[in-house]
Amino acid sequence: MTVDEHGHEHEHGHGRDEQREGAGAGGDGPRRPALPRGGRRRIARLPIGLFRIGLGPLFGHRLLLLHHTGRVSGRDRKVVLEVVAHDPEHGTWTLASGFGPGAAWYRNLKATPRATIQVGNRRHAVTARFLTEAEGAEIMARYAPLHPRTARRLCAFMGFEVDGSPAAYRRAGRGIPFVRLVADPGGQRP
Repeated sequence: MTVDEHGHEHEHGHGRDEQREGAGAGGDGPRRPALPRGGRRRIARLPIGLFRIGLGPLFGHRLLLLHHTGRVSGRDRKVVLEVVAHDPEHGTWTLASGFGPGAAWYRNLKATPRATIQVGNRRHAVTARFLTEAEGAEIMARYAPLHPRTARRLCAFMGFEVDGSPAAYRRAGRGIPFVRLVADPGGQRP
């Protein structure tokens, strides 16, 4: 689950200028889920507060706090995102945009790829690299056997039907926008 500081799950932005149009709209791809409202929204924003008060280590390497720049406002934006894959040797974290390419954080990174992440209590300067459909297919094919229940739920949440086969996860992965955050050389921040 991903959450911004205003309680929106996954990739939702903060201001009107950065909100994703058509939340839950169909289009050519799968039907994306609607954004949470009310009590669900307040609950969804809790991880940001936990990162703020120094409890980021509770999430291990599973979640990170992404500080990115609003593409219209230029203001600092925050969202908590699930890490799909982490490669400590190469200093990369891979994320999936569950609300598709229209997600505010995704569009903000497209406009300004340089950002900062917090994993646990460590901060890293990163640059976003947007992955191809083929790369996304392979990521899902590797992720699903490692996290079968989460992979099924994630695909269902994003509107993809999967039968548990590698081919089904590859098909789903082609429709999910993936971003790889690459640590800048010497980019760890206090």
